[in-house]
Amino acid sequence: MTFPRHRGLTEQAAQAAVDSACRMLRLPTIRRQFGELADTATREQMTYLGFLAELLMAECDDRARRRSERRIKAAAFPRDKSLREYDFDANPHIDPAVIHTLAACEWVKKGQPLCLIGDSGTGKSHLLIALGTEAAMKGFRVRYTLATKLVNELVEAADDKQLSKTIARYGRVDLLCIDELGYMELDRRGAELLFQVLTEREEKASVAIASKRELRRLDQDLHRPPAMRGYRRPARLRREHHRDRHRVLPPGPDPSSGRAAHRRLTIRGLILV
Repeated sequence: MTFPRHRGLTEQAAQAAVDSACRMLRLPTIRRQFGELADTATREQMTYLGFLAELLMAECDDRARRRSERRIKAAAFPRDKSLREYDFDANPHIDPAVIHTLAACEWVKKGQPLCLIGDSGTGKSHLLIALGTEAAMKGFRVRYTLATKLVNELVEAADDKQLSKTIARYGRVDLLCIDELGYMELDRRGAELLFQVLTEREEKASVAIASKRELRRLDQDLHRPPAMRGYRRPARLRREHHRDRHRVLPPGPDPSSGRAAHRRLTIRGLILV
């Protein structure tokens, strides 16, 4: 397809030519906005170079936005959460400066781990999703999953002799967000499969974990005594996505009688030690 190149183009012909060229070159943002930007350029007496820069920057900004949206969608977050919505006043143990440092995602770039540890209602999942979203917006490949869902997927993959492919798929993302790790009981096989995923990513790519129990106690929780195997989480704390073949763990004893200590949320990670 050729376009007329002379100064005698009418306004209508020029618009048609720009529209056709943008379709051919796959410049949807310029195609949508060139008329409005041209009017702005005329009104503000912009130079040709300035007008061209505005067109190209609009296209680049829109492409960056669409890429971020695709990465956020690929991360499979269960809901939208942002750091702006997080209530720091309700969680005085969390330093906003630390969270905003984490939002810069240097720890993801360096492949470092992050653990958010706290009881129910302290905002672990909120922060996990919000920080994962920030990473996706900054160009990192992110994947979110519940610990129960991940373990069940690994068990099914192992049964179908697809375990290597599944582990490799989780190994390719820059940040793997594992939520609600401390709510479930793992048998030996499930624990071994989960740690295969973690080992695949060790010192290569970041893992962010939200857990309600200290990591040093998780090993003790892999095999609950028979007396605890019938335990069910209180109805007020149950969620639909907990319907799984792995049972939830009972809450650990509160070391303090104070309510604030029970709802405390702490952060662990190599960058904070």
